[in-house]
Amino acid sequence: MKSLIKYPAQSTWESILQRPTQSVEAVESIVNEVFLAVKQEGDLAIKRYTKQFDQAELKSVFVSQKEIDSASEVVSKDLKEAIQQAKSNIEVFHNAQKTTKVDVETQPGVRCWQEKRPIETVGLYIPGGTAPLFSTVLMLAVPATLAGCKNIVLCSPPNAEGVIANEILYTAGLCGITTIIKVGGIQAIAGLTFGTASIPKVSKIFGPGNQYVTVAKQLATKFGVAIDMPAGPSELLIVADKNANPAFIASDLLSQAEHGVDSQVVLVSTDEKLLLETAEQIRIQTQLLDRKSIIEKALENKKLILVISDQEAVDLINYYGPEHYIICTENNSFFVDNVINAGSVFIGEYTPESAGDYASGTNHTLPTNGYAKAYSGVNLDSFLKNITFQEITKQGLATIGTTIELMAEAEGLMAHKNAVSIRLKSIEDESK
Repeated sequence: MKSLIKYPAQSTWESILQRPTQSVEAVESIVNEVFLAVKQEGDLAIKRYTKQFDQAELKSVFVSQKEIDSASEVVSKDLKEAIQQAKSNIEVFHNAQKTTKVDVETQPGVRCWQEKRPIETVGLYIPGGTAPLFSTVLMLAVPATLAGCKNIVLCSPPNAEGVIANEILYTAGLCGITTIIKVGGIQAIAGLTFGTASIPKVSKIFGPGNQYVTVAKQLATKFGVAIDMPAGPSELLIVADKNANPAFIASDLLSQAEHGVDSQVVLVSTDEKLLLETAEQIRIQTQLLDRKSIIEKALENKKLILVISDQEAVDLINYYGPEHYIICTENNSFFVDNVINAGSVFIGEYTPESAGDYASGTNHTLPTNGYAKAYSGVNLDSFLKNITFQEITKQGLATIGTTIELMAEAEGLMAHKNAVSIRLKSIEDESK
């Protein structure tokens, strides 16, 4: 079996764990082209590229309130209730992330504190494509609203008729989002970056997307717009032992494979029998799934890796830094305690990755492509800025002033020193 890799040497980990993504160079030229056009032509370029990439001819890029209301009438009662329950759980978890002001006196008369303030204007990118991800609306709009962001702009690609999926519109309306733009892909990110007559310029862009969207978000940072993270094609790594259920494991791997042809799934185990049984379950279950052609293409990138010990498994997993990480072993606590690099972790055989994707309460907008080594997934703080404050009394400056003067002089910054010295002299004159 081509995908079965037995006892790989550490020197081969980089090659066997390579993600199935195109190089930045391969997509950068088209991203640069679209960005330049949107910067120069604004809405004209937005509409032209929407017609080229999405086959949609737009009269207006805005979604009207009538469209939102109509979408709500189409979505079934059962699905509405499911979305509302998921929204409630996401609100509970993200609301619990609120923290109080940090306020300390570092020494007598020197008070420092930190307060959080919302980012005023944010852009939420909601993928459409082969699977309109209305769940991502919840994952971004709920914390943005809880954080108190003043202006929330949602962009999502339309279908060929120029319409956004009803489920996305209903969920956006449920979250109180009123500025909804029917534009996706590179042109949406460019629009949010520069601003056009129709699309507001934002301070930070959130949301996953394909490789083109990921590179576009990275390019946006060159123009002073922040991003949540470089979130590209989805990935899942599972560690499981001989006691795991192969059918369960296969179902989770397939749930990620159906995201797109460039998704990657990895299974790591100390038991070869489990790997082989899971491979057979993957074959059986694939035949029963609607997105079979996408899944089969994605499965060309799957890896079934046999390792010699739990410790080697941990080392390999932290080296990979998975977006989604399922732990299903007899020794779950060992793996949990040794997590260093992962976007979101799912523990035990009754914790499917789908739970985090939809309704448990955690966020599903996560770092991919190894960025879990440095980035966190989206959370409440992603929509907030930490601002520090300080207030120093005369007494405080009198005791800390000499320290500042000495450090400033040592760095050759005499104006810095003088800003303290002139005040110290004033305090000294007052005391005479």
